[in-house]
Amino acid sequence: MLTAIIALAAAGLALALATQIGVILIQRTFPPRGRMVDVAGARLHVVELGPRDAAGPPIVMLHGASSNLRAMRPLGDRIAKTRRVILIDRPGHGWSTRARVADSTPAIQGRMIVEALTRLGIDRAIVVAHSWAGALALRIVLDHPDRVAGLVLLAPVAYPWRGGAGRYNDVISTPLIGPLLAHTITLPLGYLVTTSGVRGVFAPQPMPDDFVRDSATLLLLRPHEFIANARDLVTLKAAVVEQAPRYAEIKASVTIIAGDVDKTVSTGIHSRPLAATAPNAKLIVLPGVGHMVQYAAPDLVVSEIEATADRLVQSAATADNCARESVIR
Repeated sequence: MLTAIIALAAAGLALALATQIGVILIQRTFPPRGRMVDVAGARLHVVELGPRDAAGPPIVMLHGASSNLRAMRPLGDRIAKTRRVILIDRPGHGWSTRARVADSTPAIQGRMIVEALTRLGIDRAIVVAHSWAGALALRIVLDHPDRVAGLVLLAPVAYPWRGGAGRYNDVISTPLIGPLLAHTITLPLGYLVTTSGVRGVFAPQPMPDDFVRDSATLLLLRPHEFIANARDLVTLKAAVVEQAPRYAEIKASVTIIAGDVDKTVSTGIHSRPLAATAPNAKLIVLPGVGHMVQYAAPDLVVSEIEATADRLVQSAATADNCARESVIR
């Protein structure tokens, strides 16, 4: 019995050491690429692209769960040819920190992101959000309507769903047990299954060959981020239960792009009801497309973002002309 306990303890220490070495190697491989912005309760990693003096409101891009801002970078690079683009690691993800693991809800993270935008000198923005961040973008426009010029939501979470967030996320969110697992087996095991897991999110489309590397997905396996991600997922359902009754209040334009065979975030549960509820919503459902719509149909996504921005520029120009005519009269 004693021998078994000693062997178990030794295995645990070896796994903990392997995890710490793995964290160092992962962080050296995928260093931060932007600037840090301090807000209440977090320090957010922000990458700014494109001309700062571009016409129209900046485009703010928010990534989903189990991810970081690099997953939105290819889309951001295309938009940044003509627009100012802000990529943000959500609190606790990528290179962003958060003081409390419990700061996992769209309401709290939305407040942090709005504060970061204020520090960047951005009053209003078009928010482009994928998956989990769909609920976040919706919460931002509900709580800070004057700060959102328009929404473009990609396979967004918006409503409660049947079931939970997965047993493993529940366990990782549990005090003591969760951190113990996160600091021992999560990184070694996760390293083995990451590629197959990401392929499942892309299905039925193929995963780009270099996606895991280019998106720095392995940052997720660091214990603090893995725990934060699990907490985000576990608390999301209650958060959308609370905010969903308010969607009819949204005045900003909302463009929703989703795939009809998305097995990660059901279009029937989330996108279709949202499009039927938000007053100024437009829904585009892509046949045969799964969860990663920005990779499956990048030209369409870019064109819809550009169209949203162009409408706002045109509307602002029309308002200015009307104001000038009123002064002349």
